[in-house]
Amino acid sequence: MELTLQFGIELPATHSIPRRVTDSVPSFEQIVDAHYQGLFRFALSMCRREATAQDLVQQTFLQWAKKGHTLRDAAKVKTWLFTTIYREWLGIARREKKYEEVEFEPDLHGNTQQHDEGENPRVDSVTLQTALEELEPNYRAPLVLFYLKELSYHDIAETLGVPIGTVMSRLSRAKDSLRAILRRIEDSTSSNIIPITAS
Repeated sequence: MELTLQFGIELPATHSIPRRVTDSVPSFEQIVDAHYQGLFRFALSMCRREATAQDLVQQTFLQWAKKGHTLRDAAKVKTWLFTTIYREWLGIARREKKYEEVEFEPDLHGNTQQHDEGENPRVDSVTLQTALEELEPNYRAPLVLFYLKELSYHDIAETLGVPIGTVMSRLSRAKDSLRAILRRIEDSTSSNIIPITAS
């Protein structure tokens, strides 16, 4: 079974954890079980180092152990965790001076363009990961949160600490940039194929 994103990218399907409908916030163990993998994959997509991603997840759950009891709405657990891990990553990235704040401005970056579905490249998950790593962090984060973690615009805005309009602009820009990167990779791969002729 494959997961196909809006722009034609195929990813292996992951087993989603059933939503727990409760009146109270789940236990610490339930939260770790439900969100560890998702948090780790998100952290890895941002920092691209397994050890750092693991540290970020551990730090996020440590913060939950300290402050999670203040959250009264069980529906907000996922957003709280992703907001925390994103902030933890920003702290590391800024200390390492590898992160530059970049806002999407139509006048500066050019207007986003709509593409026909037929133009969208179809790639495997390895190629997708390679392409995602080329995106600027400000564009990669909302794209991963929206398509792979299935957060709403509102939740992404809350997680990243930006207005919903900014989330929509970044998503639009990210999808256009990702398409261009994937086409470049596809063209590069095609140009490296040497035709075999019969002797």
